[in-house]
Amino acid sequence: MNEQTYIDLYGQYAETLKNNAAPALNAARDMFFERFCRSGFPTRRTESYRHTDFGDVFAVDYGLNLNRLAFPVNPYEVFHCDVPGIQSYMYFVVNDMFYSDARTAAQQLPAGVVIGSLKQVSEERPELVEPYLSRLAERKDDPFVAFNGAFAQDGFFMYVPAGVTLDRPVQLVNIMRSDADLMANSHNLIVLEEGASAKLLVCDHAMGGARFCSTRTTEVFLGAHANYEHYKLESTSENMCNICSLLVQQQAGSNLLANIITLHNGITRNTVQIDLDGEDCDTMLCGMTVGGRHQLIDNTTAIMHNRPGCRSNELFKYILEENSMGVFNGLLKVAPDAQKTAAYQTNRNILLSPTARIRTKPQLEIYADDVKCSHGATTGQLDESALFYMRQRGISEQEARLLLMFAFVHDVIENIRVDVLKERIRLLVEKRLRGEGSKCDSCSFCK
Repeated sequence: MNEQTYIDLYGQYAETLKNNAAPALNAARDMFFERFCRSGFPTRRTESYRHTDFGDVFAVDYGLNLNRLAFPVNPYEVFHCDVPGIQSYMYFVVNDMFYSDARTAAQQLPAGVVIGSLKQVSEERPELVEPYLSRLAERKDDPFVAFNGAFAQDGFFMYVPAGVTLDRPVQLVNIMRSDADLMANSHNLIVLEEGASAKLLVCDHAMGGARFCSTRTTEVFLGAHANYEHYKLESTSENMCNICSLLVQQQAGSNLLANIITLHNGITRNTVQIDLDGEDCDTMLCGMTVGGRHQLIDNTTAIMHNRPGCRSNELFKYILEENSMGVFNGLLKVAPDAQKTAAYQTNRNILLSPTARIRTKPQLEIYADDVKCSHGATTGQLDESALFYMRQRGISEQEARLLLMFAFVHDVIENIRVDVLKERIRLLVEKRLRGEGSKCDSCSFCK
């Protein structure tokens, strides 16, 4: 691994990083850098990364935009949302810079809601950022969270004040665009105060034939009785390494739905940690992957039941073919004081070829005695008897296989609570399962 390259880079350009960064991000930057110096990049000897090899990824000589030079791409001209009727508030991060122009500023948000560049908001409204930024990242012992903390200079910020409900979803489009190999590091911060409600759709796209590596850390703070939905859809390229860390803290009575869907990628690592730090919280964490060729998709999750009376349900499904590989590491941990916990975890996998692989490790750690918890994982092929039954009724083998695969992931798609988004995801998944690609119809990236 080339840790020393980035250690030397930081030593040489630390002041450039800080001068072009969000002031609040600089407060913990040196601490994160010291952590990275100790840990380095993860290897197969790192337990939570033992099935995902990043050696080739970090052997590439990526460029970094430390001086915050604007890239010659207008995302409003090349990206057109393919979800009819969603009417979202739309924002863009191009590589690792928040994109802002007159159209961004013209969006009329409900009173008190703040959405924009993390760098800009931390300069103009530090009281909204400083109480939260990096609090969860500091608690997460992860090499990529540390690396991101050392190098991220900007990102996306969303604040919803107490009692306010966003009247329509927010859409964050992450665009990787460069003519040369590029690394991007961004940090997102989302804060919902007591009783607030919001939905966020994160779309990851890549443009061009360069090799990309991105690290994105997203911290989410949910106040008491807040309601938050987080949807992440990745449709990038085989030249993309996408490393995402989603860190969530829930207070009493809050409700979280997180749904992570990967349809086209190169190497993807999703790290999710949800801390239930208040009583009577509800959490639904789910995801699905359709993998082919040499794609690698690693979902590593931890749901931490730290207080009594909370409920969580976790569901991840993989459909893998050709030489693709899936990894699922899921931890449910129940603290000694977290009595009356109900926690359930399920991982289901279908392998469509003899060379596709899955590594799954569901885990339960229970330190309380009055709980209801279960976990399990299954791996297999399509049901041959069901295929035979459908063929006997005049359904072609291709259509029968498609119907069985679509039925397999149906419950993950049903956990999308935005109806127009659910229908569009259905179409994209169907296209992906048919081998027609998973790209959006009206996005210039996807042509």
